[in-house]
Amino acid sequence: MPPASTDTTRERIIDAAEECFARFGVAKTTVEDIAAAAKLSRATVYRSVTGGRDELILAVVLRDLGRFLDRLAERLRTGRSVAEAVVEGTMDAIAYVRERPATAAFLVPESAGHMQAAVARSAEHVLAVCCDQVRPHFEAAQRRRLLRADIEVEGTVEFLFRIITSLIVLDRDREPAALRRFLRTYVVPVITGP
Repeated sequence: MPPASTDTTRERIIDAAEECFARFGVAKTTVEDIAAAAKLSRATVYRSVTGGRDELILAVVLRDLGRFLDRLAERLRTGRSVAEAVVEGTMDAIAYVRERPATAAFLVPESAGHMQAAVARSAEHVLAVCCDQVRPHFEAAQRRRLLRADIEVEGTVEFLFRIITSLIVLDRDREPAALRRFLRTYVVPVITGP
C-alpha cells in the first residue's frame, strides 16, 4: 500500500484533534492523545503539524468556520432582507456551535486561554476568511442602502462574531422567539441603522 499523502495525513490528524477536543476538552488534550486517535506516531504528527497543538486548534476552528460560512453564504444569497439574514444567520450560528461538541468546547472557560493563544496569533486570517465570504453580500446591501454607509465589513463581522460568541457562552435560555426579538431590537439597528 502506498504511503498516505501529506494532505491526507494532515486531514486525519485534524479529524483526530477535533474528536479529542470534543472528548477530553481543549485544555486536557495532548499531542499524544491526538496521535493515538489518528493511529500515527507523535513524530508523524509533529512533522505534519509543525505548529503543534496551537496549529491544530486553529485548523479545527478554521475547518468548522468554513462549514458554517458556506451555510451563511447560502442564507445571504436567499434571504429576503438584511434584518432576516442577521437574525437567522445568528440563530444558525448559535445552533451550529451547540450541535458540535468540538466547536462548543472552544468556548468553555477552561479552554479560553488555549483558544485565545492559538487564534490571537491568526486573528487576521480568521477575520479575513469570514470577510471574504460575507463581503459580496455586504457590498451589495450597502449599494442598495440597506446597511449603514459608515460601517465596514471587517468591523461588522467582528461585531457579529462577538455577539454570537456571547450569546453562546452566556446562554440565558431564551425561547427562539425571544432571542429573535432581542436580535431585531438591539443588533439589527447597529448594522442597518434606525
